[in-house]
Amino acid sequence: MDPLLYLVIFDVYYYLRAWIIFKMCSAPKQHDQRVRDIQRQVREWKTEGGKKHMCTGRPGWLTVSLRVGKYKKTHKNIMINMMDILEVDTKRQVVRVEPLANMGQVTALLNSIGWTLPVLPELDDLTVGGLVMGTGIESSSNIYGLFQHICVAFELVLADGSLVRCTEKENSDLFYAVPWSCGTLGFLVAAEIRIIPARKWVKLRYESIRGLDAICKKFAEESANKENQFVEGLQYSRDEAVIMTGTMTDHAEPDKTNCIGYYYKPWFFRHVEGFLKQNRVAVEYIPLRHYYHRHTRSIFWELQDIIPFGNNPLFRYVFGWMVPPKISLLKLTQGETIRKLYEQHHVVQDMLVPMKHIKTAIQRFHEDIHVYPLWLCPFVLPNQPGMVHPKGDEDELYVDIGAYGEPKVKHFEARSSTRQLEKFVRDVHGFQMLYADVYMERQEFWEMFDGTLYHKLRKQLNCEDAFPEVYDKICKTARH
Repeated sequence: MDPLLYLVIFDVYYYLRAWIIFKMCSAPKQHDQRVRDIQRQVREWKTEGGKKHMCTGRPGWLTVSLRVGKYKKTHKNIMINMMDILEVDTKRQVVRVEPLANMGQVTALLNSIGWTLPVLPELDDLTVGGLVMGTGIESSSNIYGLFQHICVAFELVLADGSLVRCTEKENSDLFYAVPWSCGTLGFLVAAEIRIIPARKWVKLRYESIRGLDAICKKFAEESANKENQFVEGLQYSRDEAVIMTGTMTDHAEPDKTNCIGYYYKPWFFRHVEGFLKQNRVAVEYIPLRHYYHRHTRSIFWELQDIIPFGNNPLFRYVFGWMVPPKISLLKLTQGETIRKLYEQHHVVQDMLVPMKHIKTAIQRFHEDIHVYPLWLCPFVLPNQPGMVHPKGDEDELYVDIGAYGEPKVKHFEARSSTRQLEKFVRDVHGFQMLYADVYMERQEFWEMFDGTLYHKLRKQLNCEDAFPEVYDKICKTARH
């Protein structure tokens, strides 16, 4: 069977399974049993002497992150088969989910009953566990912050096998330390996440802007405008960008609707580029779920390097329903030689910098790697404890600058070029998303991230013998 067809069938199976279990109300009972099984595995590890660090037993190639960690082969693998939506509580406006429930699954269910997540990160296969233990962002983050900031509770199995629930008021140190910890404080078994009422459409306004000063000024203004429920920028060169602002609505002008999620539709970033070429302002009404997953079909713009003809109308109409290929499939079938070539000639990075430094940051990206388009996504960073927070005592507006593609600078060298960017980001009190290649030394890493609370919890919960430190789990020396 064609592997892409197999994965389509696989997706359908898991969606139907989650829907049936939710309708039958059998998930909570199964959930408790699965938690007890994880506790049993952890206690067995402890009884055996706890000689190895623990990690989840999920194969590294299944994750959306581009890395496949070496630690999976040397650590004690704890099997965690938890992929269900457990409960939607519309009175409390909270959804309770297991860690392997993914964004495609969550949106399909929530949207069907009139609800949605305030921050719903792009790409269907991103899991709740990955977004909690790592991070997640969307074009609504200018209002709601990162994915961690819409979470109201975490449930974890700790190094001693105990089950603990943490919130802002209950075990609050652990609640704030979990995000960005990459599974090095305990095993996430459930999360409670805020939900908000959904609308049928997103009214999206496209505006092409030219000149770096004008781009930065306009983007900062729109990001600070709380009337905009969604803000996003696609920058096609140093001096050309399209800035999009959107609001949810139940009503659409019939002649301006665009169901961009259909398999035969042009890739979204190419569709947006059309407004830049025409140098015009436009408004469209996009179905909410289509908007949420607007970059999924082309994996932002990564698919153009894998299937160069993928946006050709003939290909879209005949084969478009079969793409994108799963990132897990690409990782599984990638040989060592191809992996090294890809690493040296391809960039996938998200750098989070204060909005006040956006112009300098874009110039640095242009000079150090020269990858376009750049993804610009604003977010408010609350002044809360944990690894990531503003430098001052107040909430601050940041921007995620995402670079995905082949660098066009002649002097590009993966390690040195990325380290230059990392140093700049540290100097402006920014942060690097940890799914990507991290070249920082340990001291540099803890200059970028605040490890005060994290290290306190590591000692307090006896994690040092049970789990690797987050740096050792994500740094380049810890991977294939």
